[in-house]
Amino acid sequence: MTDTARPAPAVAAGILLALGVGLVGCSAPAEPETAVERAPFLIDQDFADPDVVEGDGVYVAFATENQGANVQFATSTDLVSWDVSTDDALPDLPEWASAGRTWAPDVSERADGSFVMYFSAEHAASGKQCIGSATAATLTGPYVAVGTEPMVCPLEEGGAIDPAAFVDDDGSRFLLWKNDGNCCELDTWIQIAPVSADGTQLAGPATRLVMQTESWEGHLVEAPVLVKRDGTYVLLYSANDYGSEDYAVGAATAPSLLGPFEKLPDPVLSTSSTDDRYLGPGGQDVVSTPDGDVLVFHGWDDLFIYRGLAALPLDWEGASPSVRLSTAD
Repeated sequence: MTDTARPAPAVAAGILLALGVGLVGCSAPAEPETAVERAPFLIDQDFADPDVVEGDGVYVAFATENQGANVQFATSTDLVSWDVSTDDALPDLPEWASAGRTWAPDVSERADGSFVMYFSAEHAASGKQCIGSATAATLTGPYVAVGTEPMVCPLEEGGAIDPAAFVDDDGSRFLLWKNDGNCCELDTWIQIAPVSADGTQLAGPATRLVMQTESWEGHLVEAPVLVKRDGTYVLLYSANDYGSEDYAVGAATAPSLLGPFEKLPDPVLSTSSTDDRYLGPGGQDVVSTPDGDVLVFHGWDDLFIYRGLAALPLDWEGASPSVRLSTAD
C-alpha cells in the first residue's frame, strides 16, 4: 500500500461506469420525486464482509459463508467484473468450530509467499464466535486450519469476530478484531495484538483502540481495517446494526499504531451519504491499485434478503479518507 494519495482514473472510472454513477456532464431538469434507484451490485448475490487481495494481476475477494461454502471467493482482473467460484476456500473447519457461522475472512501474504487466512467461527464448546487461522500455498487455497484451539477466543468479552491483518512498514505483523460484546450486553472494542512471524499465533497482549461512542454508531463498532496514509494510521470500521440501513463505515486516525485514535465525527460511507443508493453499507476493505485506492464493501438488496458486493473510489486528503460517488466529487 502506498502512503500518498493520487487520482484513480482507470480503476475508479471503470467502477463508476459499471455502477452508472456520476459520468454525466450536465444535470437534467428537476423531476418529481420518484423511487430511489439502487446502485447495481458488482456481485449480485449474498457476498458479505468482503476481503480483497491482489496476486499476479488478479484480485481475489473472500466473503462470509454462503451456499454450503465456509469461505466463498471470487476473482476479477479489474474489480468490476467478478467470477464467483463454486469451490470453498476453507473446505474443512477445525475441530473447535461448529458449521454454519463462518464469517468475515481475511487473507494476507506471508514473507515466504504463502498465505494466511483469519476467520470467525462458532466455538462449539461455548456457542460464541472465536477467531481461527489457516494457511495455504496459493491465494485461492484450499486453506487448512491451524491448531486444535482458536487463535483468539476471549469468552469473557463475548468472543471475537471480524479479524483483519496489518503489516507495518518494518514487516511486523498484527491482527485486529472486535470483541463480540453486543452478544452479551458488553461494550465492543476494536483491538490489536502482535502475531508471530508466520501469522498463525498471537505474540503479545491485545490493546484496545476504539469502542462505540458516537450516536451514529449505535451499540457497536466492528469490521476493522487498518491502513497507513501520509504517515498516519487510519482505522476504518463499521458500526450500528448490520441488518439495517443504519449500518455505516467510520474512520479514526492516530499518529502511532496503538493510538490514541481520534474518530471522524461522521461516517465516511452510509445510506444517506450515498443518497440511498446503497443500503447499510459496511464490512469494508481497502484495495490499493495502480490507479489509487478502492473501498470494497457490501450493501443490502431492497428487501434486506442478501448483501451484494460493491466498490467505490477512496480518496485521501492527507490521512482523511472520503468516498467518491461521482467524478465531480
